[in-house]
Amino acid sequence: MTSTLSRAIAHYPNRFDPGAVSGLPEHIQETIHRRERVLGPGYTLIYKEPVEFVSGHGAHLIDRDGNDYLDAYNNVPCVGHAHPHVAEAVARQMTAVNTNTRYIQEALVDYAERLLATFPEELSKLSIACSGSEANDLAMRVARFHTGGEGIIVTRWAYHGITREVASFSPTLGAGSPLGPNVRLIDAPDPRLVAPGATLDEHMRQQVRGAIDDLERHGYRLAALITDCAYSSDGIFTDPPGYMQAVVEEVHAAGGVYIADEVQSGFARLGDSMWGFSRHGVLPDIVTMGKPMGNGLPISGVVFRPEVCEEFGRNVRYFNTFGGSSIPVAAGAAVLDVIEKENVQQRVLESGNALRAGLREITKDSAYVAEVRGAGLFVGVEIVKDRETLEPDRALAEDVINDMRDRRILINGTGTSANTLKIRPPLAFDSADVTRFLETFAEVAKNRL
Repeated sequence: MTSTLSRAIAHYPNRFDPGAVSGLPEHIQETIHRRERVLGPGYTLIYKEPVEFVSGHGAHLIDRDGNDYLDAYNNVPCVGHAHPHVAEAVARQMTAVNTNTRYIQEALVDYAERLLATFPEELSKLSIACSGSEANDLAMRVARFHTGGEGIIVTRWAYHGITREVASFSPTLGAGSPLGPNVRLIDAPDPRLVAPGATLDEHMRQQVRGAIDDLERHGYRLAALITDCAYSSDGIFTDPPGYMQAVVEEVHAAGGVYIADEVQSGFARLGDSMWGFSRHGVLPDIVTMGKPMGNGLPISGVVFRPEVCEEFGRNVRYFNTFGGSSIPVAAGAAVLDVIEKENVQQRVLESGNALRAGLREITKDSAYVAEVRGAGLFVGVEIVKDRETLEPDRALAEDVINDMRDRRILINGTGTSANTLKIRPPLAFDSADVTRFLETFAEVAKNRL
C-alpha cells in the first residue's frame, strides 16, 4: 500500500502512515486494508504501529494477545473503561424501554435536576443532544438568535466540532476546512506571550477587544466567544486562574455571550472543580458538554441561563431523536453516580498533583522540555529543540509518544505544532497507574529527553 497521507490529516498528531503497513503483523495489515476499502474519507489511525483492543477496565485496555496497556489518553470513558455500574445501568434500561423526549420520562427529569445542581443556580436550563459537535452547534444557534450578531471569537488552534457550522470556527481542522468570514482568532492564554510589564488579564482583554473591533469594522456584531476551558487543542493552558473575568467583561460589553466548552475539561477533569470555568470565577451564558457525559454512550448537553434561550425556544423548534432518549440518559445518570460515590474529583486532584510533580522532577534538567503544565488529569509536556528558543520539536514529541506506546502506555500530541504531549487518562487513573506511568516515562526520558 502506498502512502495516502493528505493535507487534510497532515497536521494530525502522531498519525499512522498507511505506506508503512507492510511492516505490521499480518492480521493488522489485513484489517487496515479492509478499512481502506470500505470506510469513507477522513479516517486515520494513530501511532507508528497501530494497536487493536478487545476489552478494557478502569484506565487499562487489553489487546487481542492479552497485553495490558495503560490508557493515559482517552477521556471518553470518563469514569473508566467498561465501568460495571454504567454497564449495568445501560443494560437494564435496554431491556426496559428506549423512548425520546416527546414522552414523559421521569428519569430524564431526575437526570436534568441532578446535572444542573452541579452548576451555579443561574445556569438552569438543559438541552440534550448526541455529540459535542451538536452541542456547540446548538449553542451557537442560540447565541446568534439571542444577540442578533454573527461574529465569533475562538482561540488560534481551537477545536469545537465537525458540523459545517462548528467546523467554520474550529481552526485546528486546517486549511481544507476554511474558517468563516465572521470568525476571529485570539491567543490561547499562554503567559509567555504577555508583554513585559503587562498581565495575562490585560493581554487577553486586548486580544478580545481587538477581535471585536475587527469584526465590527467588517460589519459583524459579536455573537459569542467560545473557549475550551482547558485549551486542549491549543496545547493545554489551564493556569493561572482568574484571567477569564476580563475576557467575559469585554464580551458582554460588546453585546455577546460567553460559551464555555466543557467537552474536554468538564466532569471534574481539572480536579479542583466540577467545571473548568469555575476555576476562573466566571459565569458563562452557555455551557456545552459531550464525550465523557455518558462514558462512551452518545450523549451531550447544553446548559443555558434561561434569559439567553427562552426567546429561541418560543420561536424555533428543536428536537433531537436520540438526544435525551432513555438509554443515554441512564448512562449519564450512572456517570454522576460514580463521580459521587467514588469521590472521583478528589482522586483526580491527588493523582493529577502526583503525576505533574513526577513529570517535573523527571524533566527538570532536560534541554528539550519547555514546560509541564495542566490541572487535574489533563497534563501537557511541551517538547522543544531548545529551552531558550522554544522552537517546537514535533519529531521528538512523536518519538516519545511511540516509545511510550511500545512500552504499553498510551498518550498523544497536541498544540499548534503537535509538539506537546497530551496526557488525559480516564478519571479512574489511580496512584498505581501514576507510578507505572512515571516509571515508564522516566525510562523513555532517559533515552530521548
